Amino acid sequence: MTKSRSTRRSFLKTGAVAAATGAVAVAMPAVARAQEASVWKFQSTWPAKDIFHEFASDFVTRVNEMGGGRLKFELLAAGAVAKPLEVQDAVIAGTLDGAHGVTAYWYGKHKSASLFGTPPAWGWRANQMIGWMKYGGGQELYDELVQNVLGLNLVGFLTGPMPTQPLGWFKSEITDAAQLTGLKYRTVGLSADLFKTMGAAVTIMGGGEIVPAMDRGLLDAAEFNNPTSDKLLGFPDVSKDYMLQSYHQAAECFEVILNKSKFEALAPDLQSIIKYAVESSSQDMSWKAMDRYSKSLTELREAGVNIHKTPDSVLQAQLAAWDKVIEAQSAEPFFAKVIESQKAWAKRVVATQFDMEVDQRMAYDHFFKA
Repeated sequence: MTKSRSTRRSFLKTGAVAAATGAVAVAMPAVARAQEASVWKFQSTWPAKDIFHEFASDFVTRVNEMGGGRLKFELLAAGAVAKPLEVQDAVIAGTLDGAHGVTAYWYGKHKSASLFGTPPAWGWRANQMIGWMKYGGGQELYDELVQNVLGLNLVGFLTGPMPTQPLGWFKSEITDAAQLTGLKYRTVGLSADLFKTMGAAVTIMGGGEIVPAMDRGLLDAAEFNNPTSDKLLGFPDVSKDYMLQSYHQAAECFEVILNKSKFEALAPDLQSIIKYAVESSSQDMSWKAMDRYSKSLTELREAGVNIHKTPDSVLQAQLAAWDKVIEAQSAEPFFAKVIESQKAWAKRVVATQFDMEVDQRMAYDHFFKA
């Protein structure tokens, strides 16, 4: 009997341990499943039909694939949670976990913000501007602006170099800068200061609002970004004169922003996944843009849109206006600090480009001009 009781006690003790171990074994997968189910709300500032939203989707796809179930972004289109010009505030508040947009959309908080998305025409391309962010001190200045000067609960990364943007869509061809005087014109960021200096009556609004505003006569002219976006958003329905080439946004790129508290709570490898997804999608975007923009411009021509090159006299007037904008805004110390950093980078890097790269126009004309 004593032996039987001892055996029974051993069994009960062993069973209790096994039961406890089993509970742990059951609990651990439950925790893992809870982690896998965590979804970040990530909104673009672009209408769902715009190629820009597709670029945002390409970034999200990379994060989700590399995240392996531990990190998942749910992509939302403009207006799903916040209006395009209000996404930064939504990310700061935690209503959104992240967003895809441009720094020009929040330059109202500080004019320097636009320097990280729509800077002056230093002769550089957008990819050279992203180079400045990576290796010329730009990221450190961006972080200083966002977290120290403005004290925002954000982290951000620039991505996706954009080709030089068109002057825009007009009721008739622009042949002289004087035609811009009094023109009701849409643009964003420092470009707004530039066109105001040139005499235009500037309105700032999100991409999806532009064509309806032109249709109702609230705008005389507008720029958005590129042939594909402009075509998809319906610009050819309200204008037939498309002016290509401009210095108002000769170098621009996108911005991925994330709630800083939530980003810093991620494991280091997941933080790295986001950073490398930014870089990967940036390069892929530039390749996709080559394909889609060139096809869209051909389609616009075939649809009867009048394609014009912006005259050199208008470009010179823009550069003169940039001089005034830079001088006026550089009275603010941080703005001046970023300007000097950009100029030092562009002076060296663009000069090296001119020294090293052969004139592509000569070769292109040789084979294709006829």
